[in-house]
Amino acid sequence: MSLTLDHIVIRVNDLERVIADYTALGFTVQRGGTHADGVTHNALVGFADGSYLELIAFLQPAPERRWWLLGERHGEGYVDFALLPHNVGAVVDAARARGLDYEGPLPGGRLRPDGAQLVWELGRPATPDLPFLCGDVTPRHLRVREGEVREHANGVQGIASVTVAVRDIVTSLARYRALLGSAPAPQPLTLAGVGIASAAVPVGDAAVVLVSPLPDSQLPAALDLEHHLATRGEGVLGLTLSSSVATTASLPVEQTHGARISVHPTADARQAAEGALVEATLG
Repeated sequence: MSLTLDHIVIRVNDLERVIADYTALGFTVQRGGTHADGVTHNALVGFADGSYLELIAFLQPAPERRWWLLGERHGEGYVDFALLPHNVGAVVDAARARGLDYEGPLPGGRLRPDGAQLVWELGRPATPDLPFLCGDVTPRHLRVREGEVREHANGVQGIASVTVAVRDIVTSLARYRALLGSAPAPQPLTLAGVGIASAAVPVGDAAVVLVSPLPDSQLPAALDLEHHLATRGEGVLGLTLSSSVATTASLPVEQTHGARISVHPTADARQAAEGALVEATLG
């Protein structure tokens, strides 16, 4: 069953400031509204490829939630990412049948500022190296708006790749194969002179790039990745966006609120994935 990249979650402190900063970077930012539980609200940056960035802030303390704890311990930045299934229950059942632990379907929703009520279902993995699942119950265009809101002054058209830090790349690859089913399993590659193993997992037209430090490597990039895993844990490390502009750029983390984002002049997932890896580990 086909899964595509749905969205990347960036935990922020002040939603109004974040909206202003991402707008200044050339993005068209949409106000998303308040989630059904009243604990968080968000803004979205939607792309022509159907994916989006979720900029999420807490309206009240939520110490029982991983996203809250990550922000309190480490500040703003990436906290998760999601894949889009046709049917959350079917994907969860199939993953379980292949020995992978996913919880769901779980209910979710949000009230937009214009009064539209959105409903979706979630599937939650047991380990943070994997994405959660987010499937629409109400029409998807209510959650991910279409039209001019997907056009950006900076030329960005979509997400080419997301780089994910993992402790054991072989173990994580096995988990992704269990989640994706018939998808081919890439072999890890050792990056010479960097001290890191990587593997690009195709997900629709994008790629999830897994990176793990090589055992006993003392190279700077490997040590940086070891430190990231020891402090923040497994999860999203960097992001490459595809753009119509024929230049490559790294966006300032002060304006992206802790999110390492590079902009690449092609939508080719594999080439952009390699760029994301360099940005995430050496930037």
